[in-house]
Amino acid sequence: MFDNLSADMARFRGDRKRMIEETAWGRFVWLQNVRVLLSNTIWSVISYRFSHWVYKLRVPVVKQILNVVALLFQKWVELWTSCHICREADIGPGLLIHSPYCIGIGATKIGKNLTVGMGVLITSGAKGLGDNVYFGPGAKLIGDTRVGNNVVIAANSLVISDVPDNATVIGVPARIMPGGQPQRFPTQMPVAIS
Repeated sequence: MFDNLSADMARFRGDRKRMIEETAWGRFVWLQNVRVLLSNTIWSVISYRFSHWVYKLRVPVVKQILNVVALLFQKWVELWTSCHICREADIGPGLLIHSPYCIGIGATKIGKNLTVGMGVLITSGAKGLGDNVYFGPGAKLIGDTRVGNNVVIAANSLVISDVPDNATVIGVPARIMPGGQPQRFPTQMPVAIS
């Protein structure tokens, strides 16, 4: 849990090496950590990671007690962020949520470095998602589909069929763009600290 959560927070902060160079050898790194914790987008990830850890826990009495705590914490975060991530979902490290409103992620297997925009729906019937997948705002993944690695799903696209690796898909229903090389999206805008 803690390894995945630290990877999520590092991805939220951006490239750690660049950040340390910009902040004069890490002089203000702790301020960056405070800024991350004050953002409401990270709390959806924290509640998911904790609930998923409790779901996998195999200590009988401790699991029942922590289940109550995890349920209350997850429902409180869902109330404020309107972001539901099923605790049975198996999401790799590097989960980044740009805006936490109206997001639903069902119980499916997802690779590392998933980026999700506002209004995204990933149903639990999906066969799985690969690594480095970007879901634009309003994108939907419906049915028993599989999404490959390095895929960009454009805003308001509806994916109802399998998507191969290294593709960009657009439209309703989503179609693969010819020669579509996925673009790299920065995790956040660089912040100048003086």
